[in-house]
Amino acid sequence: MPVRVQVDDFDVTAETERLVGGRKDIGAIVTFTGRVRGEDDGRQVAALTLEHYPGMTETEMASIEAEAMARWPLQAALMVHRVGEMKAGDNIVLVITASAHRSAAFEAAEFLMDYLKTRAPFWKKETTPDGGSAWVEARAGDEDAADRWR
Repeated sequence: MPVRVQVDDFDVTAETERLVGGRKDIGAIVTFTGRVRGEDDGRQVAALTLEHYPGMTETEMASIEAEAMARWPLQAALMVHRVGEMKAGDNIVLVITASAHRSAAFEAAEFLMDYLKTRAPFWKKETTPDGGSAWVEARAGDEDAADRWR
């Protein structure tokens, strides 16, 4: 399955092996792991809660993955996005791309992350060490990054 939304953590090595293990047509594998930062714009972050719209989120992620497969000569791709509460330092998202050559794998991985940040319906709430919380607003920089692929 090329896209998954899940509560449980993931193992980068196991996911990579499951995706590309034994294939001889792959010369490049790019992995990106996003993690919960303990600080955001000067604020301490103890936890991050991610919510999503079940069904719609997976459909949009599959659409993004299909677009990457059409744009670049990829042999395989995977996106795993966690939901629920995660502590600072926990994994949030995994993107793996595999191709015969590195440029396609790198570019496709960047594309997938840029579009995950701007098109997939996820909502984030940060919790501070003192128990305060706030929903995270979309960032202009994320939209600018996605614009380069249009």
